[in-house]
Amino acid sequence: QVQLVESGGRLVQAGESLRLSCGGSGSDGTLMAAGWYRQAPGLQREWVAAISRSGRTNYVDSVKGRFTISRDNAKNSIYLQMNSLKAEDTAVYYCTVGTALGTQYYPNTWGRGTQVTVSS
Repeated sequence: QVQLVESGGRLVQAGESLRLSCGGSGSDGTLMAAGWYRQAPGLQREWVAAISRSGRTNYVDSVKGRFTISRDNAKNSIYLQMNSLKAEDTAVYYCTVGTALGTQYYPNTWGRGTQVTVSS
């Protein structure tokens, strides 16, 4: 089973950019779809973005045009580029791998998360 480790979360100002990274080990993550989720204080965990094995991407409406998910299969890594950050993007961000069926994404492995805090 693949293990996932996120990095890159930190405190930033509103309007700034940040890139989260996720490294996978223990299995061939290139065979799987991948995605990012986030959980803000007091709220339920929310799906943010997903990318299929072929590179097709999908996003929650609130981040479309600001966030970009990508993958580097040679490095077994997944990224989330976040631009024009807002205070409401503050959350713990989780990297996942799983299965994509059409536009639906089903995670089955989770990282431990990385904290992103956006100060207004």
